[in-house]
Amino acid sequence: MSNRFDWQSLLTKAYTSFPEAPQKPVIGITGNYGELTCKLAEGYYKSIVRAGGVPVIIPPLSDTDVIINTLEQLDGLVLSGGADYDPRYAGEEPWPTLGTINEERDLPELLITQLAYNRQIPILGICRGIQTLAMALGGHVRQDISDIQDHNHSQEEDRNIPTHTVSIEKDSLLYSMYNGSPFSTSHSSSFTIAVNSFHHQAVDKPGPRFRIIARSDDNIIEAIESTEYKSIMGVQWHPECLENGQPIFSWLVKEATCYRETCRLHQRILTLDTHCDTPMWFPKNVDFCSRDNQVLVDLHKMTEGHQDATIMVAYLPQPTAHPRAFADAIFDKIEAIVAENSQYIGLARTPDDLWRNKHLGKKSIMLGIENGHALDGKIENLYHFAERGIVYMTLCHNGDNDICDSARGSQTHNGVSAFGKQVIQEMNRLGIMVDLSHAHEKSFYDALEMSRQPIVCSHSSCRALCDHPRNLTDDQMRALAAKGGVMQVTLYNGFLVKDGQATIEDAMRHLDHAISVMGIDHVGLGTDFDGDGGICGLASSSELLNFTRQLLERQFSEQDIQKIWGSNFLRVMQEVQNMKD
Repeated sequence: MSNRFDWQSLLTKAYTSFPEAPQKPVIGITGNYGELTCKLAEGYYKSIVRAGGVPVIIPPLSDTDVIINTLEQLDGLVLSGGADYDPRYAGEEPWPTLGTINEERDLPELLITQLAYNRQIPILGICRGIQTLAMALGGHVRQDISDIQDHNHSQEEDRNIPTHTVSIEKDSLLYSMYNGSPFSTSHSSSFTIAVNSFHHQAVDKPGPRFRIIARSDDNIIEAIESTEYKSIMGVQWHPECLENGQPIFSWLVKEATCYRETCRLHQRILTLDTHCDTPMWFPKNVDFCSRDNQVLVDLHKMTEGHQDATIMVAYLPQPTAHPRAFADAIFDKIEAIVAENSQYIGLARTPDDLWRNKHLGKKSIMLGIENGHALDGKIENLYHFAERGIVYMTLCHNGDNDICDSARGSQTHNGVSAFGKQVIQEMNRLGIMVDLSHAHEKSFYDALEMSRQPIVCSHSSCRALCDHPRNLTDDQMRALAAKGGVMQVTLYNGFLVKDGQATIEDAMRHLDHAISVMGIDHVGLGTDFDGDGGICGLASSSELLNFTRQLLERQFSEQDIQKIWGSNFLRVMQEVQNMKD
């Protein structure tokens, strides 16, 4: 009998080569639908297998619980080809020339695309899939291209036959895949590859989340890539049918492998953002346990970004009437949110509390105060807030107060006041960390000398890279590290770049510089989300996986990634709390 029928030998091989199958990324493929059947062209799953992935077919279901549970098992997503979109999903009436639509697929694929995008799952859109990306994420799809003169998108040739060429932008993902390959032809400002686009509809506006990276000779958009993440791309043609299509699937599987590694790393480490201002938004009826577009931090975004914990601060503008009551009202609201959602969130006061909540599958919130104005000049109020469980207090904000001078103040005290010295000493005694973000340089050095314990800068960046008085000089950073303290790089645009819009690359430059000056044991991340923090690539809690991906790409060890992601800050917290009288 022919060997092709000897399935038992394959079974034997599966159990003798290695006790477990090698771990490969799982790539979901959205299934087509027709004749009461969920089906898929073989090119998709065979291309994924050749690239080293494990393909699974996703049926067209619009049940969001099913979609979310499916996404939890995936490392990458292919939005497959098929019939046109119903334009009514874009608020448009259908044109007479609109092609065949498939209403069974439209809503499920719009939902899965948005939910996958929120999780930064690598996505490849193919043919209809590029249109799915545009429809779901703020772009626009032209209903029919038949009225475009001289368009050359054949509907008759076999799919394995290239019918035309597309020009590829040289700074694009496609360029990195095909540069120097035998499938491309170089020109002065771009290069071309031969493809086989089959369509009636086409993306005509990619929207703000995408940029155009390929066009055909008749100027139809043929490929787009994300302006925020390098792991999302759409192409109008069918690479699964072409000899030159495999690099695209290899790219997707590589991105999915990185995503899988990052998610698994987050299961092992504790991720702590040391400063967010989300409570400022609570008076606007923010629902923290829904995905609320008013804020950058909520339970769903923390879950999407695999973030374990955040320190929420009671920020006090200056002046504030009845400052103690003002801060108490914020803490009361946080405690009420936690009590109402105790299955998912827990308050934490110590590093051990954070790890306990993580093992229970809960997110953690710690309490802090931003602006010592909350004390209202009374040391007994510090005792009160210690009882409430604050882990740090930022001594000032953007103006001098009765504790110290601010980086943007008038040097009222020439540094830390006499009352401020008492406050620092009592914070040491009570086990509360001294936070010097926002402090004037003289206040910084005064406090560093006065404190018996290490101090922190919960959300600051490097003045050598962005000359802003809120940032720390290299000398300040060295002095902070010498006393055992930490500086948490922040994501406030104006503290990262002087002009223009900051990106994740700018944040990483500040982190790299801080490490070069202070060492790996004295740095971390304090986003300042909902206090005007948030940049392209790290725009909310849902995007914090991207920070870890950057650390992995820089080949930081797991131990060092954990240091950056919280253990440096928690070391100081533990040391300060251990010295509590």
